[in-house]
Amino acid sequence: MLEALDKMNAITLVFASLCIFAIAYRTYGIFLANKVLKLNDERITPAVKYADGHDYVATNKNVLFGHHFAAIAAAGPLVGPVLAAQFGFLPGALWILVGCVLGGAVHDMVVLFASVRHKGQSLATIASKEIDPVTGTVAGFAVLFILVLTLAGLSLACISAMHNAPWSLFIVAVTIPIAIIMGLIMRRNPAKIAFASGLGIALLLAAIIGGHSLMQEDVLGWAFNWDKSTVSIAICVYGFFASVLPVWLLLVPRDYLSTYLKIGTIAMLAIGIVVVQPQMLMDVVTPFIHGGGPVIGGPVMPFIFITIACGAISGFHAIIGTGTTPKMLSREREILFVGYGAMLAEGFVAIMALIAACTLVPGDYFAINAPKEAYDSLVAVHPNLVVTDLPWFEEQIGLDLHGRTGGAVSLAVGMAHIFRQIPFMDHLVAYWYNFAVMFEAVFILTAIDAGTRVGRFFLQELVGKVSPRFNDKDWMPGIIITSIVFTSMWGYLVYTGNISSIWPLFGMSNQLLASCALIVCTTMLLRMNKGVYCLCTAIPGIFMSIVTFWAGWLQITTQYLPKQQYLLAALGGLVMLLMIIIFFGAFRKWVELMNIKTIVKDKYGEQVKVLVEE
Repeated sequence: MLEALDKMNAITLVFASLCIFAIAYRTYGIFLANKVLKLNDERITPAVKYADGHDYVATNKNVLFGHHFAAIAAAGPLVGPVLAAQFGFLPGALWILVGCVLGGAVHDMVVLFASVRHKGQSLATIASKEIDPVTGTVAGFAVLFILVLTLAGLSLACISAMHNAPWSLFIVAVTIPIAIIMGLIMRRNPAKIAFASGLGIALLLAAIIGGHSLMQEDVLGWAFNWDKSTVSIAICVYGFFASVLPVWLLLVPRDYLSTYLKIGTIAMLAIGIVVVQPQMLMDVVTPFIHGGGPVIGGPVMPFIFITIACGAISGFHAIIGTGTTPKMLSREREILFVGYGAMLAEGFVAIMALIAACTLVPGDYFAINAPKEAYDSLVAVHPNLVVTDLPWFEEQIGLDLHGRTGGAVSLAVGMAHIFRQIPFMDHLVAYWYNFAVMFEAVFILTAIDAGTRVGRFFLQELVGKVSPRFNDKDWMPGIIITSIVFTSMWGYLVYTGNISSIWPLFGMSNQLLASCALIVCTTMLLRMNKGVYCLCTAIPGIFMSIVTFWAGWLQITTQYLPKQQYLLAALGGLVMLLMIIIFFGAFRKWVELMNIKTIVKDKYGEQVKVLVEE
């Protein structure tokens, strides 16, 4: 069996994943929509009921899909699978396919449903109503804390790709004014979505094509050749403005524009794989499945579950699914398309990233993703892992690619490696590499802008319990104050941290939040008298809790403490403690609900065990 897999080419995995995701949407997704959740368009969504033109804005489902996909598809589906390639291509591929269909897509869909049924409010508020106020308060602090770690991890991956890369940085910066132009057009005349889209795509293509010439040192290259510190500050400034400005002006049109770039690039990569048919050069499984790898220190079980986050299941999606997206959903039936569909699209992105990494020569892969000292030690033990094609790529691109950890650079090299094998494309390696870096940065920034805005929502809710004035989402001083505070929290970690220290903590925290969201939503389904259907969320929720606590314990005891990284160990322990409190409250509520035998009807005639104010 393993010998057959060793000869697998990438095209087989592309078609297999497409078929699995398509079948899942048409079967399991529709089952969840019709049988489990019973989506009902007669219920007025928060976007319509509480329309305010700022946060609650009913949005075309295709535009909303673009925003939601762009917001959830951050660094996770790109960086996580690339890092997990250390274990071989089989563990990552299996977890992406199974986890996405049965875990991630279910998580995203049910969380979005829960928020729509609760006025578009946060996971903490849902927990307060469905479980109890104490659990909801703890959940609020946990979500806020995890969101800070998430945005720090995503930002660091972005910084690793964009610093001292003028062309990529220029294109990413240009997407901001382009998005504002699109937002103004669509706001003035909603019927001109197609025109705004066409104009945005045309301007973006012009920036991509013309950017290379403009970024010559004697033209504008000096203006965009930013170091890590400058890029760190710029990302924080962008996050602040994305949190403060109306969603229709920057957030939604930029995410919508980015979606064309993201889906277009992934489609190009898939076509390139079909044309080139590259072999998977990484082994099916590597010796590092037992631990001790230069990229990920722990064993494949359970570290695969916290390394591959957004591509299979991600708690960050719960923040978006209870933040911006439920406030823009026009009809309840669209939850299937936006929630389940967008997650399947992200799963396919993760498969593409895994393929791009695994078609690299293993020695080149490890040279890029391992710190230089760790790579030298690796080659001393495994002399077959020496670099092969990397010097040629460095000459073509004009950068030193050794030790550029974090996954982003190896993904860009992998994509360039595939594209260069297409006839007449060999001389465009530098273009493909810089385009891939820009493509990754856009992925990440569209999660940072939505995540920062949602973080502001959470902070306003928490401060509002002490100072009710902050509960007014239209009170500009409260918006500005909470945006500055929240941006500063994750900005500090970005400015002082590094990807190797933050990413494992992000992965553990992110997956614990996913299990938390599934457990809270299971409580809601129990209250709604869904019976055995509750297992659709309970099983993946409990499974993710077990494997993530396992990975978190190993991370703290075998890596953070031995390296005297006491702050990271304390942060990881705090996240686990908060989640234990939430789980205890939820499981106690489960017992209470299962003992209720009487049934009542809500105002729409649906049978529930207990009525809860929505």
